[in-house]
Amino acid sequence: MAALDATRHRTLTRLLDDLVPGDDLSPGAGAAGGAEYVEGLLSAFEHDPPRIWAGGPFSGRHGGEPRFGEFLEPSGWEAHAWRTRIHGWSQQYSEGLAALGPDYGDLGEPERAARRAAASEDFLDLAFTHAVESLYGDPVYGGNRGGAGWAAIGFPGDSQPAGYTDAEVSDPWGERQGGAQGGAQGGAQGDAHGARQASSASSPGMGR
Repeated sequence: MAALDATRHRTLTRLLDDLVPGDDLSPGAGAAGGAEYVEGLLSAFEHDPPRIWAGGPFSGRHGGEPRFGEFLEPSGWEAHAWRTRIHGWSQQYSEGLAALGPDYGDLGEPERAARRAAASEDFLDLAFTHAVESLYGDPVYGGNRGGAGWAAIGFPGDSQPAGYTDAEVSDPWGERQGGAQGGAQGGAQGDAHGARQASSASSPGMGR
């Protein structure tokens, strides 16, 4: 189930938004490219090398040669393990999206909630894990469109080779330098960061 047709793409996007919804700080996981993330993961071995692990050492966002898009070649056993894992996930997504129904993306929240309540718990756990990964992972994998998930938690992305200043490390929210206004803004960002960390911590695990 590597490629999603338009109906399943809409269903998956709506589901990911339901599992990790948007707010004033961030779009939901689906709106930020979550379905594209899942598609990219399930079709990883349609590329050479497989799109499992992004390259490096730099993304180019803060200098250096942009090489995150040059994916690394897995070893034989690594490739076997990932093929097995992805095969199982593909089956779960195929069955899970079919169970939600082709009209899921067009329903109101009460009807969608009833469909989710009847869905496989294992499937919903998998979709939630991938929703979190997509929203807070590197955009090279297809999610976190425009770095929206990072912006919501005040994370600028990978910093190399520029690195961070001592002040940025010791006072990441700008509370000491910004006075009352900076402190209020930093506190709000910190509260959002803590809430999203708690959401991420409930995930069964972060894949790549």
